[in-house]
Amino acid sequence: METQYFKEYSPALGREMECKLYGHKGRPMLFIPCQDGRFFDFENYHMAGTLAPWIESGQVMVLSIDTMDAESWSDKGGDPYWRIRRYEQWLDYIVGQAGPMLQHIACEKNGWDSLPGIIPFGCSLGATHAVNLYLRHPDLFDGCLALSGIYTASYGFGDYMDDVVYRNSPVDYMANFPADHPFMDYYRAKKEVICCGQGDWEMPATTWRLKEILEQKGIPVWVDLWGHDVCHDWPWWYKQVIYYMPYLLG
Repeated sequence: METQYFKEYSPALGREMECKLYGHKGRPMLFIPCQDGRFFDFENYHMAGTLAPWIESGQVMVLSIDTMDAESWSDKGGDPYWRIRRYEQWLDYIVGQAGPMLQHIACEKNGWDSLPGIIPFGCSLGATHAVNLYLRHPDLFDGCLALSGIYTASYGFGDYMDDVVYRNSPVDYMANFPADHPFMDYYRAKKEVICCGQGDWEMPATTWRLKEILEQKGIPVWVDLWGHDVCHDWPWWYKQVIYYMPYLLG
């Protein structure tokens, strides 16, 4: 499997950020690690091996990035005003730097003339971020694959709410999303998979709530709840990835 490591300064975050690219061609996918995760989790937790059939066959190329959860969602003792703004800076890094870099590499590797949409993918809190990125930037992101996420910002910020928290809480901002918003055309043209188990450590309530909201808005989405034996852990996420990839790429 062809790989490439990057370490570059992020003006949005004021620090260096590391990431790693897997694959030689294909549709670009952005992997967001689980809570507090690092870019190397994609490989160390064997998700790279799970996606190897699609990566090595040139169907997808995956950029695995670092989270900033430790300074935002996970820092429960910190000031929520600054923590959510640090999260916004991380989103700016993805949208303004990591994402465009991946798009340009995909164009170069595939010989494409126009920039492709990116499929954001994550498990656990990575799924939360993937859905938020897609819903906020459907012009950049091409659907998403989200496994075992929680789609309310209250998970990280409790009862604190301001305009920045609101726009990072999908069940809140999508409930009030205008029916005539230009993003609606993007949403209705793309494939989005949101999956959650119902076993140990899973929290499927916001998955169902988001499904209700999107259906009320006329936004097609495959929301799938797996059984009560399906827990919040890697072995199940491997199975789900294998199950959903043919749909996403079809």
